[in-house]
Amino acid sequence: MKSAVLVFPGINRERDMARALKLASGNETAMVWHAETALPKGTDLVVVPGGFSYGDYLRCGAIAARAPVMDAVRNFAAKGGLVLGVCNGFQILCESGLLPGVLMRNAGLKFICRDVHMRVERSDTPFTRGYNAGQVIRVPVAHGEGNYEADEETLKRLEGDGRVLYRYCSPEGVVDEASNLNGAAHSIAGIVNERGNVLGMMPHPENHVEEIMGCTDGRGLFAGLVQQFEKAA
Repeated sequence: MKSAVLVFPGINRERDMARALKLASGNETAMVWHAETALPKGTDLVVVPGGFSYGDYLRCGAIAARAPVMDAVRNFAAKGGLVLGVCNGFQILCESGLLPGVLMRNAGLKFICRDVHMRVERSDTPFTRGYNAGQVIRVPVAHGEGNYEADEETLKRLEGDGRVLYRYCSPEGVVDEASNLNGAAHSIAGIVNERGNVLGMMPHPENHVEEIMGCTDGRGLFAGLVQQFEKAA
């Protein structure tokens, strides 16, 4: 699996992501500066990492969504290439039109930095094949604008099409208000586009892939992506 991680001014999780990808695939990850107009040849996966692109001016992800490299990402996705956006990356994917909806201020109006639990809703996608449907995983979050919102029609379509892949829940897998830390509609933590090749999620699986962190629940996402390309080969 050949992956490329985008780098914008203010992004701060690009190295975490590159390390997780290398640990999973054994391959070095290309770092692509925001001013580039093309992705490296042979790219299989593009990742938009977390951080504070352009200082989160205007709206989170709004400026980054209009960076030169995003035209290449949109073309890549249109051809079926896999794209993963985490935290600020999720915000950028929404602002760029690659995913519906928007990420608003957390319901409590405070920055949240802690581990959360998510329920894996499906296991038959490139982004979830490393898990079992219904499995509960623990990963960190670090965001002030993670409250996913969309109009009712969009939410119905996301649910009806099975495009909600990750949902905030209790350690036992119960989806309830107490576990919905940022107030996201339908407790949504991660969604895919209609084609299923673009995933946006708020939690950071890249920070739970090594034993030293005390939890390795994030490994499944990256292992599943590697398996996806091994199967294709």
